[in-house]
Amino acid sequence: MKFVFLIAFIGILGALGAAGVFMLRKGRGDARRSPNMARALALRVALSVALFLIILLSWKLGWIQPTGLPVRPA
Repeated sequence: MKFVFLIAFIGILGALGAAGVFMLRKGRGDARRSPNMARALALRVALSVALFLIILLSWKLGWIQPTGLPVRPA
C-alpha cells in the first residue's frame, strides 16, 4: 500500500512541476501555453482527489490503520 501512496505523491509532484515548466516556458503566445498548464494543474487535482479516496477506501476496508499520536498520561 505504501508503494501506491508513493507513486501517487510522485505523480502529484510531477504534475505540479510540469505546470510550473509550462508557466515559465516561452511559447508562441499565451494561448499556446495556457491549455498545457491548466491541463497539468487539473491532472494534479485529479490525482490528489484520487489519492484521498484511495486512502479513505483503504481505511474503510481495513487495509491501513490509523496510528495517531501517542498520548502521554498527564
